[in-house]
Amino acid sequence: MSKPIPLNKLDDVEFITPANSACQGCAGSIVARIVAKVIGKDMVRQEVACCGPAFGNINQPAFYGEIFEGAGAMMTGFARAFKRTERDDIRVVGIVGDGGTTDIGFQGLSAAAERDEDFLWVCYDNEAYMNTGGQRSSATTKYATTTTTPLGEFSRGKKEQKKPLPLLVAMHRVPYTATASVAYPEDFIGKLSYAKPVKGFRFIQVSAPCPTGWRFDPRYSVKVAKDMVLSGLWPLYEVTEGTLKLSLKPKELKPVKDVLRSQGRFRHITDDEVDDIQGWVDENWARLLEKDGGPVF
Repeated sequence: MSKPIPLNKLDDVEFITPANSACQGCAGSIVARIVAKVIGKDMVRQEVACCGPAFGNINQPAFYGEIFEGAGAMMTGFARAFKRTERDDIRVVGIVGDGGTTDIGFQGLSAAAERDEDFLWVCYDNEAYMNTGGQRSSATTKYATTTTTPLGEFSRGKKEQKKPLPLLVAMHRVPYTATASVAYPEDFIGKLSYAKPVKGFRFIQVSAPCPTGWRFDPRYSVKVAKDMVLSGLWPLYEVTEGTLKLSLKPKELKPVKDVLRSQGRFRHITDDEVDDIQGWVDENWARLLEKDGGPVF
């Protein structure tokens, strides 16, 4: 299992340029910065059509973009090529949004996980297709309004609960799967550092709130991310060789009500709808507590 690593233990070198075209308060850019610093100069980075090209001004030696559904296949090709040439020093890493991970890219992700391909997939999860206007994805939380699930006579926002992708990936019996949050960088750094030398398929899904799509003041990106963790909307855990371990266990979860209503995408929800989400969170948290320290499958 991983251990948290303080920020001051990282090298001072920066790979992401300070000036880029990311939105104010973009948590995805925090994800990219931390990934680049932990993996270092020997990283071949994969992106697809997502917000990544906006904040991904990363000065590693190699970067490749790919069609939306192609990340898994492209990273497979790189990983096998480096294995063939005995370049064990190079790490193949994807920094991909939730649309290119949970939806359009899922077939490539699942296939690569089933084959246990040797690369690390990091999903910065801002819960929608933010780069193309904020359309819903399967990672969007229930009742959230998006451009394709607007509030209207026949719509209360997204109808479905968020896809439990990290657990789905873990069910492929891959060496390492984890969740992380920009609000807990030491935990994220520790998980990246643990995953870096592991051989085989590794996956980390990181909560990356989007002020533009979620409609909150950009200064509060990290606060929103922290509140999501403390309320159970975004539990932190890892699955190592099939064993699940919670990374943070609050003594008591914060009610989801205030967390949701701090975001403009949830300002319309009723008390009954809040109770629906609270029930889902409580049920999910109870399952994770039951699995904590034991096999996930």
